[in-house]
Formats: sequence, C-alpha cells, structure tokens
Amino acid sequence: MKFRNRRGVTDVGFQIAPMIDIMLFLLCFFVTIQVYSQWETEIEIKLPTAESGGLPQRLPGEIIVNIRADGTLVVNSQVLVQAELQTLLNRMVQLFPGQPVLVRADQTTPYAHVIGVLDVCRQADLWNVSFATLPAESSATGVR
Repeated sequence: MKFRNRRGVTDVGFQIAPMIDIMLFLLCFFVTIQVYSQWETEIEIKLPTAESGGLPQRLPGEIIVNIRADGTLVVNSQVLVQAELQTLLNRMVQLFPGQPVLVRADQTTPYAHVIGVLDVCRQADLWNVSFATLPAESSATGVR
C-alpha cells in the first residue's frame, strides 16, 4: 500500500478570499469617511432652535452657506464676500440647475445678513433654499 506523504509542502496559491475581505473593509471605511466629510459645520455657529427643527435629509452636492454672528460668509471652509458668493452660485446654477442650498446662520446673526444671502440666491435663480435649525429638545436650556 502506498500512503500519501502528509509532510510534503504543497503550494497553496494565491488566496483571493482574504484580499476581497480587505478590499471590502477599505471600501466601507472610505464611503463612511466620505459621508462624514460632506457635513460642513462651522464650530463657532450656534444654530437657533425651532419646534419643527430636526436633522435634515442631506442632498448630494448641497451647498452649505454658513453665516457667522459678524456676518462673515463661509462656504467650503473659505471666507467669501457677497460678490464671490454670487459668482459661485451663478456658476453652480449654470452647471447644475435646481442646486440645493442650505443656509446655516448663527442665532445672533442680524437678519440683514441672512436676507443678503437670500438675495444673492434669488439673483442666481436658486429656488431650492433651506435653513438649518436645531430641534427644541437639544437647546441649552432644555425648555420646549
């Protein structure tokens, strides 16, 4: 009788299953990071609260215009003046009609600065404009 030699070295070959596992893990990691990197938030902006406020459904390619308490406009971590914002929005409307815009203003921002941004959006023919607020439950005082 001939018994097989179990001590012999056999060529395992290329293991594709671990490679697929690693690639799937990396894909999930980068997709998750990309989603979180799209949320542009200014730390020094304290949003006002509203009874109907909530976490909005984010739209792809949404432009977030942050208005600080002193009226400074910030888009994509860049400080802009109204003329630069007008140029940016005009370009976006030419490329993507119906582009959504989210306006995040500090609760102490004068109303004139918010109206200035809305005027720029209207001049650029943007109609899909929304405002960011916090739900009343998450306010600092806890009063509804």
